[in-house]
Amino acid sequence: MQHNTIFEDLGVKDYKEVWDYQEKLFSEVVDVKLHNRDNPKDLKSITDHLLFVEHPHVYTLGKSGVQNNLLINDQFLKQINATFYKINRGGDITYHGPGQIVGYPILDLEELGLTVKTYIHKLEEAIIQTLAEYNIVSERLDGATGVWIDTTVPGKSRKICAIGVKASRYVSMHGFALNTNTDLTYFNHINPCGFIDKGVTSMEKELGKKLDMQEVKNVLLQKLSDIFELQLNK
Repeated sequence: MQHNTIFEDLGVKDYKEVWDYQEKLFSEVVDVKLHNRDNPKDLKSITDHLLFVEHPHVYTLGKSGVQNNLLINDQFLKQINATFYKINRGGDITYHGPGQIVGYPILDLEELGLTVKTYIHKLEEAIIQTLAEYNIVSERLDGATGVWIDTTVPGKSRKICAIGVKASRYVSMHGFALNTNTDLTYFNHINPCGFIDKGVTSMEKELGKKLDMQEVKNVLLQKLSDIFELQLNK
């Protein structure tokens, strides 16, 4: 069964603006779920959402994160033209910026028959399959979310996609960040996801060339659509 999902590519947009937009869409889905629970004779259809976006330089800290994993002060943030937000997803600190494909699925996991754990697993799978299209071999890392490269090689483990989600009433928000043509020097100012012994990488770094962002988005969108059985409306 395919699930009706509105897809939007928001282009380059401020983090807080998109966070507010996510909250609005999230609330709409939850409201319909609550209506259907309380009014079984007047059921309304639920529309899921999938957002793609690139953000200007920004660091975000999840609710279980440690602020000391941000290694710079407010003055240095301004010098590198970056902002910082404490947010309501899981996970620790990460970076978003130009050249990174950020995806925010706002999905009714209950309707999709998913637990939060299986949802994250499927997000990881969509990224792994996308990278495979570019001959980049990636995998999961035990005890950590996201998608990684060379997890069994001592000192070589590096993350290529971060994942941090929030789910309430089995509706998801926040999501993933795939380093495509990302300026990786911005990760030098944090302990990414709280790790001090693992690196980060990008598709550009692994392949030695810049990628066509739209092409990667198209591949990723198809993988997400297939894995989650989404009927996309653009």
